[in-house]
Amino acid sequence: MPFIAPRFKAACSLSPEWAKACNEVVMGIGDIPSGANLGFIYISDILVDDLSSILAYLRKKIGIENWSGTVGIGVAATAADQLGRISAQEIYDAPGLTILVGAFPVGSFQVFESGQVETEEGIKLVVTGEGVERWLETNTPYLSVVHGDPRNYDLPLQLSSLAAGLETYLVGGLSSSRSDLPQIANHLTESTVSGVFFNETAPAITGLTQGCSPIGPKRRVTSVDERKIFSIDGRPALEVMKEDIGELLARDLSKIGGYIFIGFPVEGTDQDDYLVRNLMSIDTSDGSLNITEEVEVGQELFFCRRDNEGARKDLNRLLDAMRARLPSPPKAGLYYSCLGRGQALFGPNSEELNVIRQEFGDMPLVGFFANGEISHDRLYGYTGVLTLFY
Repeated sequence: MPFIAPRFKAACSLSPEWAKACNEVVMGIGDIPSGANLGFIYISDILVDDLSSILAYLRKKIGIENWSGTVGIGVAATAADQLGRISAQEIYDAPGLTILVGAFPVGSFQVFESGQVETEEGIKLVVTGEGVERWLETNTPYLSVVHGDPRNYDLPLQLSSLAAGLETYLVGGLSSSRSDLPQIANHLTESTVSGVFFNETAPAITGLTQGCSPIGPKRRVTSVDERKIFSIDGRPALEVMKEDIGELLARDLSKIGGYIFIGFPVEGTDQDDYLVRNLMSIDTSDGSLNITEEVEVGQELFFCRRDNEGARKDLNRLLDAMRARLPSPPKAGLYYSCLGRGQALFGPNSEELNVIRQEFGDMPLVGFFANGEISHDRLYGYTGVLTLFY
C-alpha cells in the first residue's frame, strides 16, 4: 500500500522550563504535516506565565500562523514525546505542554475571539478578529471549537445565543487555573469566548459522555425559592431525595457529598440528555435542598450519582456510537473533560484517556480538564466532550 503522510500530529512535554518544553514538543512533532495551517495548544496552569513566550516560539519554529487553546489545571494528550514515543497522558499538578497541529482544507476554518456590546435586550456577545467578518459572509460555521471564561456569570446564556445566531454546533470547555485564565486566539486574550469556526469542508463528528448516572424516576419541583427547593412532587424535597438515594445513604447524609447530584432533563433532544448540577447544602429543619442552579416550579429533575462504573459505561457507549457514525477512521481528536473526572473518577495512570486510546489507537489527541464543558449550545458539568476529525 502507498504511504499516506499524516495530516495531524500531536506532541507533549512535561518539562518545567518553557523553552525546553517547546523544543521537546517540536521534536515530538518531527516532520510538520504538509500544508499544516492550524494548531491547538493546551498548557497546565504551572506554565501559565510563559504562555505568551510558548506561543511565539511555536509559531516561529513550526511555521503555523493560526493557533487556538487555553490553560487547564490538568491537560491530556495521546501524543509523542521528544523521542517519538506515543502514550496517553493526563497531567495534573505538574508542568504540561500539549500541542496538535493539522492540515485543514484551505479556507475551512477561522480563528475568532469575542467581545460584548450593550443592546436593548441586554449584553450581547459579538465575534471579532482579523478576517472573521469576511469569512462569515461566505461560510457557515457548522462546528465551532470554543474556550470560555468561567468568570462570566452570563456565559450559559451567551453560548446559547452564539450557537443560535450563527447556526453552529459548539464544542469545548471553560479555562481552569489557580491563577490567570488566558485563551489563545492567534494571540493571548481573556475573551468571554474564543476558538475556531469550521465549515463543512473540515469533516468532524462530536459527542458527549456523562459522568453521572440517573437514580430514581423523573420528578417535578412543586415549591422553590430560586436555588432552594422546598418540595418535589408535593412532598418535602429531602424526604424525596432520601427515598431515591436508598436507605444506606439516607441514614448518613454526610457521605453523599461529591457522590449525589441533581440532574435536569434537556428538552427537545433526540437522546436522554441532561445537565448535572451540584447539591450545595441540606436544611434538615425544613427539608429543603440548596443547589447551584435557579429552579422554577414545574421543572423536571432527578437525582443522580457519580461513580467509576457508570462513567466508564457511558464513555464506552459514546465511543461505540461515534465509531458507528464515522465514515472513515478518525485522523485526530480534541477532548475536553471535567476537572471532576480524570483521576478523580477513573483512577490514576491516565485511565480515562486510555479508554479512548483503546478504541481509536494512537490517534493524535489533545485537550484539557475544564471548569465546565460545552456541547451544542449548553454548559455542562462532569462530562467529557470528544471531537474527531476524519
